[in-house]
Amino acid sequence: MLNFVLCDDNENVLNKFSKMLDLIFVNNDLDGKVSFVTSNPKEVLEYAKNNQVDVLILDIDLKSEISGIDIANKIRNINKKVYLIFATAHLEYLMLAYKCKTFDYLPKPISLENLESTVLRLFNDINENQSDKQFIKIHNRNTIIRADSICYIEKDNMKLIFKSKDANYSVYSSFNKIQTELPSSFIRCHKSYIVNINNITSIEDDIIHFDKTNSLTCTIGQVYKKKFLEVMNNEFNSNTN
Repeated sequence: MLNFVLCDDNENVLNKFSKMLDLIFVNNDLDGKVSFVTSNPKEVLEYAKNNQVDVLILDIDLKSEISGIDIANKIRNINKKVYLIFATAHLEYLMLAYKCKTFDYLPKPISLENLESTVLRLFNDINENQSDKQFIKIHNRNTIIRADSICYIEKDNMKLIFKSKDANYSVYSSFNKIQTELPSSFIRCHKSYIVNINNITSIEDDIIHFDKTNSLTCTIGQVYKKKFLEVMNNEFNSNTN
């Protein structure tokens, strides 16, 4: 799911934006969510430090000492892969915004048609440009999962279940079909499991843990154990050098 964050000094604009986005997600069967809305520039910066932001829609002139461009630059330092969309009534600012690696510009007043066109292009861009494998698309659906949010993938007969700390997603597929779409951090550890080694918290007695409460665990299979532990050791050594 893509998390959209909105920041504009006008509360009415924010409410309209949020409602339009919700309508666009529903009408196009898109897996997106407006996760945070604020008119306070400092709040959006604080939110980005502690939460995942996939798409940021910003007004450029926020009637504050902090501009939308300032926020965009600061959030780029936190998350270099965030999608930035600027909304503005001041077209003279667009050249400044261009330097922020902006996905799109929306001139105010913003229509549902223009916003929908931008959102659809954004989802298409993610689906078509997977060279960095930042997102994983669930086949035959518009569900997009952040790869770094997945702890492991479980094979359950004809289905694959993507397990994250917040939700599970299932699809009829196989490991052979998805393995090339996964980042290098996803390693086979069992005939029924592929794990994201970046999200492992501990390994005890061939049980892999992904949190301190032991609510998410999977098993290392003997056939895969040697190769899996070699990968884990190499990863540990590379991180300590």
